[in-house]
Amino acid sequence: MTLVKFNPRNNQKNGLMPGFSDVFDSIFNDTFFSDRMTSRVPAANISESQDQYHIELAAPGLSKEDFKLSLERNVMSISVEQSSKNDAQERNFNKREFSYSSFVRSFTLPDSADESGIEAKYENGVLCINIPKREEAKIQSRQIEIK
Repeated sequence: MTLVKFNPRNNQKNGLMPGFSDVFDSIFNDTFFSDRMTSRVPAANISESQDQYHIELAAPGLSKEDFKLSLERNVMSISVEQSSKNDAQERNFNKREFSYSSFVRSFTLPDSADESGIEAKYENGVLCINIPKREEAKIQSRQIEIK
């Protein structure tokens, strides 16, 4: 008696037209489609130093005029609305991956943040926001004498 392993996935792929399904797999499993489906907002790094909170938002290809920062109560929102620009010369793209649209990213600030001193700068594709801490929230360190 001979045992034959049956795998329905292989049989579907290699059915009547084996190359036909491979074409669709290569199109829909491409990074272009998978990246577009998973992430629509830029990644952020949030850190804290002794005197400040830091937010870094990776948004290459934009200019500082594209960003709008707003603060309502203790929620800071970073938004970008970029209209598509038509080039004067016509191009025939085979694949076009970098086109940005609008997004909004919101962060709830802690009570220890000093909202009046928030500073932001955009350079090398990264938006850096520094949020100072209130004086009473700054980390106090001192040497304790042992008796």
